[in-house]
Amino acid sequence: MLTVVTHNEAGLRLYKKVGFKIEGTKRHSLYIDGKFVDEYYLSKLL
Repeated sequence: MLTVVTHNEAGLRLYKKVGFKIEGTKRHSLYIDGKFVDEYYLSKLL
């Protein structure tokens, strides 16, 4: 299981490429550069 901010498109592509799937979204979970950002929760069954 891992998390990635929703605007990290390169990271999201990489995680999906190796088999991770988005399980959910946590809204306004992090405060980065003066604004709140959303975060995806991803998981991969082994």
